[in-house]
Amino acid sequence: MFQHVARLSLKPKSIVSGSRCISVKSLLHGSPEAKKAGDIEILQHSRLVARGKYVHGFEVHRVKPDSIDKYKEAAEHYYAAIKSDPRLHVKLTGSWETLVGDQDVFVHILEYENYAGYDKTMHLIRNSQHVESYRTLLPYVNSRSTQLAQEFAFLPTAPPHAQGGIFELRSYQLKPGTLLEWENAWRRGIEARRKFVSPIGAWFSQIGRLHQVHHLWQYPSLDARKETREKAWQIDGWAETVSKTAQLAKEMDSFILAPLPYSPLK
Repeated sequence: MFQHVARLSLKPKSIVSGSRCISVKSLLHGSPEAKKAGDIEILQHSRLVARGKYVHGFEVHRVKPDSIDKYKEAAEHYYAAIKSDPRLHVKLTGSWETLVGDQDVFVHILEYENYAGYDKTMHLIRNSQHVESYRTLLPYVNSRSTQLAQEFAFLPTAPPHAQGGIFELRSYQLKPGTLLEWENAWRRGIEARRKFVSPIGAWFSQIGRLHQVHHLWQYPSLDARKETREKAWQIDGWAETVSKTAQLAKEMDSFILAPLPYSPLK
């Protein structure tokens, strides 16, 4: 995920628009011809597997190694503020630091009220004091990436909780056109995993790096993760899900994350 999500410039204008602001809705639909073609594809894929109610934004920041503490302070000020502002209608699903995987990387997942809600929230941020808070973290960041995704209908995102332990973000780059097969395989396979651990969430990308799926899990420890995964092999259906995953995915990544103090999921 961290390598492939569409990159943004570090210039403040990426969050502070210039004279022209293009909405996500216009990017999705464009011309009447593009809208018609896009609607067909959505009906065939996204609308069949998505929960549809929310859009989740994945924000990934690669931070300068000598600026980690300063970044954490600035990021907490920004993300804690926007999640507490009722005008924005945005929820912070969680904020994490990578422990295993790409180092000095921070992941923030936000929940918006569909694409129109995303457009509205970003407009409000660009025209409020929050944009100044965002600017304060930019000097500590080497690069940023962002992606918009939707939840799978069979696995809504878990509500805020404090269970402790570690999180695992697993990202899969699917072969184009295989999303429905993926959803069918995991709808069955997830029941085998539920017997030992409840998944936190599952999303598929809509804007940014396409044909990408993310699963988020939580475990008390790395040892508990190992034991849980081994137990799943004893349940009917799990082996088939793993086999199908290998057939449908071109690339797979696993990252171990630690929640930041202000993260609603921890």
